Amino acid sequence: MKLTDSAVRNAKPGSKTYRLPDGRGLYLVVPTTGNKRWLFRYRFAGKENAISFRLYPEVSLKDARRQREEARELLIKGIDPNEQRKIDKFQKAESDQNTFEIVSKAWFNSQKNKWTKGYQVKVVRMLERKLHPWIGNLPIRKITPPILLKVLRKTESEGKFTTAHTMKQIAGQVFRFAVATGQAERDITFDLRGALTTAQKKHMAAIIDPKEVGRLMLAIDGYEGSPEVCCALRLAPHVFARPGELRKAEWSEIDFDKSLWCIDAEKMKMRNDHIVPLSRQSLAILREIRLITGNYRYVFPSARSTTRPMSENAVLVALRTMGYTKDKMTGHGFRAMARTLIDEELGYRPDWIEQQLAHVVKDPLGRAYNRTKHLKERVKMMQKWSNYLDDLKAKAAANAG
Repeated sequence: MKLTDSAVRNAKPGSKTYRLPDGRGLYLVVPTTGNKRWLFRYRFAGKENAISFRLYPEVSLKDARRQREEARELLIKGIDPNEQRKIDKFQKAESDQNTFEIVSKAWFNSQKNKWTKGYQVKVVRMLERKLHPWIGNLPIRKITPPILLKVLRKTESEGKFTTAHTMKQIAGQVFRFAVATGQAERDITFDLRGALTTAQKKHMAAIIDPKEVGRLMLAIDGYEGSPEVCCALRLAPHVFARPGELRKAEWSEIDFDKSLWCIDAEKMKMRNDHIVPLSRQSLAILREIRLITGNYRYVFPSARSTTRPMSENAVLVALRTMGYTKDKMTGHGFRAMARTLIDEELGYRPDWIEQQLAHVVKDPLGRAYNRTKHLKERVKMMQKWSNYLDDLKAKAAANAG
């Protein structure tokens, strides 16, 4: 007869060890010490063998039956349960060595070549300063949503809501890498959706009123600074590249014959090659600065060393000197200015504008446009944009006079 819960619970030790059968190879072993345990007896490859399912009541009758059926399924597949247990034990010991820090470093090494150097530094800093000190030594399989949330809350409590979200994003990528490599069962960050305070997105200050843009262009023309800063400041609105891309521009990237600035993917935020058509106005500025820096690597070298690019704050400081506060205009603001006015005032297609901004733009089939997509149209758009800026500046000058 099969065992019952009460029979198992009431089984008392005797003068010698005895076994109570439950059927299909499962037994409750009752030793003289009273520490009852479960035993599954089976035959494999013509030999009798047995496997223990640990002590009762740690393992209930129901759990013991479940483990028995799992063992029987292994036998049907031609697998010895004892050998499988050894393999599972080895894998568990190995997974306990796969700490979050070890796995995150493996993930980083697998991804770093897809990122810019700046983003690599950002990720390493986030891991080493924000995540490793708290969960770096924990086996990645044993990190639960509440454990990770507690770490994220530490950063939230400092008012750094955006940083907390970035930490969660990076941790999620590490967990997905662990799942793909067999080191974790799932990405636990999915359980934390909605658990963090939503960070209020800050938009870079930008001037988008045409009259104000004209006055800005006039002020830029009147700025007195080093030739490198003056030319970078004058070129920025015409090409509306990211500030880092502009200051790191190299002469080898400028094709005067084709009127193109070709930026290598390594420098780009989205890790895609990017082409910037150069208007007549942009080319004039570049020819002017080439007389000074043409023998150097960088178009806009640092004031301290010609082997390094211009400081990331050079254009920003120039804007502040001209009286434009951080709430009025930023180096990044030239991009928002172009995006808004090329769309609203010049009427060009949004996808052309987004592609010129080096954003990921997809076609109707969901495929990312390649770098030369709509290049002829974008060449015309960039020239029209430079002409528009000159018109606004001329109007501002007339009004000022």
